[in-house]
Amino acid sequence: MSTKITVKGQVTLPKAVRDAAGIRPGDTVTARALPQGGVLVERDVGAPETTEIRRKLAAIAKRRPFRGYTTDELMKLTRGEE
Repeated sequence: MSTKITVKGQVTLPKAVRDAAGIRPGDTVTARALPQGGVLVERDVGAPETTEIRRKLAAIAKRRPFRGYTTDELMKLTRGEE
């Protein structure tokens, strides 16, 4: 299967390739150049966990639980320093 690269450097993965790799709309992929001159495109298996972590961090940020602390005070709290 071949596909063309757009002027923006984008490429469309053929449906058969996406299906075989389990790549669905909204998934993220990693592209790496290989020493032999090829390109490896892999589905990011850690993406759902990353999305969940970002969601949880955003929820914490909305609550702003650390309001009123200086950076130095927060560092001492997280390091267990007294």
